[in-house]
Amino acid sequence: MTAAERTLAALRADVLTGGLAPGEQLVQEDIADKYGVSRVPVREALQLLTSEGLVSHVPHRGYFVTELSISDLSEVYRLRQLLEAEAIRAAVPALRDDDVTTLEALALAVQDADDLEDLTAANRRFHFALFEAAGMARLTRLLRQLWDASDVYRSLYFQQSVNRSRVHAEHAEMLTAIRDRDTEHLIALHDAHRAHSVAWVRSQLLRQTRPEETP
Repeated sequence: MTAAERTLAALRADVLTGGLAPGEQLVQEDIADKYGVSRVPVREALQLLTSEGLVSHVPHRGYFVTELSISDLSEVYRLRQLLEAEAIRAAVPALRDDDVTTLEALALAVQDADDLEDLTAANRRFHFALFEAAGMARLTRLLRQLWDASDVYRSLYFQQSVNRSRVHAEHAEMLTAIRDRDTEHLIALHDAHRAHSVAWVRSQLLRQTRPEETP
Protein backbone atom coordinates (compact mmCIF):
# COMPACT_ATOMS: atom_id res chain seq x y z
CA MET A 1 0.00 0.00 0.00
CA THR A 2 1.39 3.40 -1.00
CA ALA A 3 1.63 6.42 1.29
CA ALA A 4 -1.29 8.01 -0.56
CA GLU A 5 -3.43 4.88 -0.11
CA ARG A 6 -2.59 4.64 3.59
CA THR A 7 -3.38 8.31 4.12
CA LEU A 8 -6.63 8.01 2.19
CA ALA A 9 -7.73 4.98 4.22
CA ALA A 10 -6.85 6.65 7.53
CA LEU A 11 -8.59 9.92 6.67
CA ARG A 12 -11.68 8.16 5.38
CA ALA A 13 -11.87 6.10 8.58
CA ASP A 14 -11.51 9.24 10.73
CA VAL A 15 -14.35 10.94 8.86
CA LEU A 16 -16.66 7.93 8.92
CA THR A 17 -16.11 7.12 12.60
CA GLY A 18 -16.43 10.72 13.78
CA GLY A 19 -12.76 11.17 14.56
CA LEU A 20 -13.01 14.22 12.33
CA ALA A 21 -16.23 16.12 12.91
CA PRO A 22 -18.47 17.58 10.18
CA GLY A 23 -17.31 21.11 9.39
CA GLU A 24 -13.84 20.56 10.83
CA GLN A 25 -11.04 22.12 8.80
CA LEU A 26 -8.41 19.74 7.46
CA VAL A 27 -4.98 21.37 7.54
CA GLN A 28 -2.58 19.55 5.24
CA GLU A 29 0.49 20.16 7.41
CA ASP A 30 -1.25 18.79 10.50
CA ILE A 31 -2.46 15.70 8.66
CA ALA A 32 1.00 15.07 7.22
CA ASP A 33 2.52 15.27 10.71
CA LYS A 34 -0.16 13.01 12.17
CA TYR A 35 0.37 10.22 9.64
CA GLY A 36 4.10 10.72 9.11
CA VAL A 37 3.89 11.48 5.39
CA SER A 38 4.65 14.40 3.10
CA ARG A 39 1.99 16.83 1.91
CA VAL A 40 1.79 15.17 -1.52
CA PRO A 41 -0.13 12.03 -0.43
CA VAL A 42 -2.25 14.20 1.88
CA ARG A 43 -3.24 16.44 -1.01
CA GLU A 44 -4.05 13.42 -3.18
CA ALA A 45 -6.17 11.87 -0.42
CA LEU A 46 -8.09 15.11 0.15
CA GLN A 47 -8.82 15.43 -3.55
CA LEU A 48 -10.18 11.88 -3.68
CA LEU A 49 -12.29 12.41 -0.57
CA THR A 50 -13.63 15.58 -2.15
CA SER A 51 -14.71 13.59 -5.22
CA GLU A 52 -16.47 11.13 -2.88
CA GLY A 53 -18.30 13.94 -1.13
CA LEU A 54 -16.79 13.28 2.29
CA VAL A 55 -14.66 16.42 2.14
CA SER A 56 -15.42 19.85 0.69
CA HIS A 57 -12.93 22.31 -0.78
CA VAL A 58 -13.52 26.02 -0.28
CA PRO A 59 -11.32 28.25 -2.49
CA HIS A 60 -8.85 30.37 -0.51
CA ARG A 61 -9.89 28.62 2.72
CA GLY A 62 -8.95 24.99 2.32
CA TYR A 63 -10.52 21.59 2.95
CA PHE A 64 -13.31 20.81 5.42
CA VAL A 65 -15.15 17.67 6.48
CA THR A 66 -18.47 17.88 4.65
CA GLU A 67 -21.38 19.10 6.75
CA LEU A 68 -24.29 16.69 7.05
CA SER A 69 -27.62 17.99 5.79
CA ILE A 70 -31.15 16.69 5.43
CA SER A 71 -31.41 17.94 1.85
CA ASP A 72 -28.25 16.07 0.84
CA LEU A 73 -29.39 12.95 2.70
CA SER A 74 -32.75 13.01 0.91
CA GLU A 75 -31.26 13.60 -2.53
CA VAL A 76 -28.59 10.91 -2.30
CA TYR A 77 -30.94 8.25 -0.97
CA ARG A 78 -33.68 9.11 -3.48
CA LEU A 79 -31.22 8.63 -6.33
CA ARG A 80 -30.07 5.37 -4.77
CA GLN A 81 -33.66 4.18 -4.55
CA LEU A 82 -34.22 4.72 -8.27
CA LEU A 83 -30.96 3.20 -9.46
CA GLU A 84 -30.83 0.29 -7.03
CA ALA A 85 -34.29 -0.83 -8.12
CA GLU A 86 -33.08 -0.98 -11.71
CA ALA A 87 -29.98 -2.91 -10.70
CA ILE A 88 -32.03 -5.44 -8.73
CA ARG A 89 -34.51 -5.95 -11.59
CA ALA A 90 -31.62 -6.79 -13.89
CA ALA A 91 -29.66 -8.80 -11.33
CA VAL A 92 -32.20 -11.23 -9.89
CA PRO A 93 -32.98 -13.11 -13.14
CA ALA A 94 -29.23 -13.47 -13.73
CA LEU A 95 -28.40 -14.92 -10.30
CA ARG A 96 -26.91 -18.41 -10.25
CA ASP A 97 -26.92 -20.71 -7.24
CA ASP A 98 -23.26 -19.94 -6.54
CA ASP A 99 -24.09 -16.21 -6.55
CA VAL A 100 -26.68 -16.84 -3.85
CA THR A 101 -24.12 -18.79 -1.83
CA THR A 102 -21.72 -15.85 -2.13
CA LEU A 103 -24.39 -13.41 -0.95
CA GLU A 104 -25.14 -15.64 2.05
CA ALA A 105 -21.46 -15.65 3.01
CA LEU A 106 -21.23 -11.88 2.59
CA ALA A 107 -24.28 -11.34 4.80
CA LEU A 108 -22.65 -13.48 7.47
CA ALA A 109 -19.48 -11.36 7.18
CA VAL A 110 -21.58 -8.27 7.96
CA GLN A 111 -22.74 -9.92 11.19
CA ASP A 112 -19.19 -10.94 12.09
CA ALA A 113 -17.63 -7.50 11.50
CA ASP A 114 -15.60 -6.41 14.53
CA ASP A 115 -15.78 -2.65 14.22
CA LEU A 116 -17.53 0.17 12.38
CA GLU A 117 -15.01 0.33 9.55
CA ASP A 118 -15.20 -3.43 8.92
CA LEU A 119 -18.99 -3.36 9.15
CA THR A 120 -19.27 -0.55 6.61
CA ALA A 121 -16.97 -2.37 4.17
CA ALA A 122 -18.73 -5.74 4.63
CA ASN A 123 -22.14 -4.16 4.16
CA ARG A 124 -21.00 -2.57 0.90
CA ARG A 125 -19.62 -5.88 -0.39
CA PHE A 126 -22.93 -7.60 0.32
CA HIS A 127 -25.04 -5.07 -1.56
CA PHE A 128 -22.68 -4.63 -4.48
CA ALA A 129 -22.41 -8.38 -5.02
CA LEU A 130 -26.10 -8.15 -5.88
CA PHE A 131 -25.88 -4.94 -7.93
CA GLU A 132 -22.93 -6.19 -9.95
CA ALA A 133 -24.87 -9.31 -10.93
CA ALA A 134 -26.91 -7.00 -13.16
CA GLY A 135 -23.92 -6.79 -15.50
CA MET A 136 -24.39 -3.03 -15.96
CA ALA A 137 -20.98 -1.45 -15.41
CA ARG A 138 -22.06 2.16 -15.85
CA LEU A 139 -24.94 1.74 -13.40
CA THR A 140 -22.59 0.14 -10.87
CA ARG A 141 -20.19 3.09 -11.16
CA LEU A 142 -23.02 5.54 -10.51
CA LEU A 143 -24.11 3.53 -7.48
CA ARG A 144 -20.57 3.50 -6.11
CA GLN A 145 -20.49 7.30 -6.30
CA LEU A 146 -23.80 7.55 -4.47
CA TRP A 147 -22.67 5.06 -1.83
CA ASP A 148 -19.48 7.08 -1.36
CA ALA A 149 -21.64 10.14 -0.76
CA SER A 150 -23.83 8.28 1.75
CA ASP A 151 -21.01 6.57 3.67
CA VAL A 152 -20.95 9.20 6.40
CA TYR A 153 -24.72 8.91 6.96
CA ARG A 154 -24.52 5.11 6.97
CA SER A 155 -21.71 5.15 9.52
CA LEU A 156 -23.76 7.39 11.79
CA TYR A 157 -26.60 4.85 11.57
CA PHE A 158 -24.31 1.89 12.24
CA GLN A 159 -22.99 3.41 15.46
CA GLN A 160 -26.15 2.30 17.30
CA SER A 161 -26.38 -1.39 18.20
CA VAL A 162 -30.15 -1.44 17.69
CA ASN A 163 -29.63 -0.27 14.12
CA ARG A 164 -26.99 -2.92 13.48
CA SER A 165 -29.39 -5.60 14.72
CA ARG A 166 -32.07 -4.29 12.39
CA VAL A 167 -29.63 -4.40 9.46
CA HIS A 168 -28.84 -8.06 10.13
CA ALA A 169 -32.54 -8.94 10.30
CA GLU A 170 -33.28 -7.05 7.09
CA HIS A 171 -30.40 -8.73 5.28
CA ALA A 172 -31.86 -12.11 6.29
CA GLU A 173 -35.20 -11.12 4.76
CA MET A 174 -33.44 -10.00 1.59
CA LEU A 175 -31.66 -13.35 1.34
CA THR A 176 -35.00 -15.16 1.48
CA ALA A 177 -36.31 -13.04 -1.40
CA ILE A 178 -33.07 -13.65 -3.30
CA ARG A 179 -33.37 -17.43 -2.87
CA ASP A 180 -36.98 -17.22 -4.08
CA ARG A 181 -35.91 -14.99 -6.99
CA ASP A 182 -38.73 -12.64 -5.94
CA THR A 183 -37.59 -9.45 -7.63
CA GLU A 184 -40.36 -7.06 -6.60
CA HIS A 185 -40.37 -8.22 -2.99
CA LEU A 186 -36.60 -7.79 -2.86
CA ILE A 187 -36.94 -4.23 -4.18
CA ALA A 188 -39.58 -3.51 -1.53
CA LEU A 189 -37.28 -4.89 1.18
CA HIS A 190 -34.40 -2.73 -0.08
CA ASP A 191 -36.67 0.32 -0.05
CA ALA A 192 -37.70 -0.38 3.55
CA HIS A 193 -34.08 -1.09 4.53
CA ARG A 194 -33.01 2.24 3.08
CA ALA A 195 -35.98 4.15 4.48
CA HIS A 196 -35.27 3.00 8.03
CA SER A 197 -31.75 4.41 7.92
CA VAL A 198 -32.89 7.66 6.29
CA ALA A 199 -35.60 8.21 8.90
CA TRP A 200 -33.22 7.55 11.79
CA VAL A 201 -30.42 9.75 10.44
CA ARG A 202 -32.91 12.50 9.58
CA SER A 203 -34.18 12.47 13.16
CA GLN A 204 -30.62 12.86 14.44
CA LEU A 205 -29.90 15.76 12.11
CA LEU A 206 -33.13 17.48 13.12
CA ARG A 207 -32.18 17.07 16.75
CA GLN A 208 -28.78 18.66 16.11
CA THR A 209 -30.18 21.62 14.18
CA ARG A 210 -33.25 22.33 16.34
CA PRO A 211 -32.75 25.59 18.26
CA GLU A 212 -32.41 25.17 21.98
CA GLU A 213 -35.47 26.18 23.92
CA THR A 214 -35.01 29.18 26.17
CA PRO A 215 -36.16 28.76 29.78
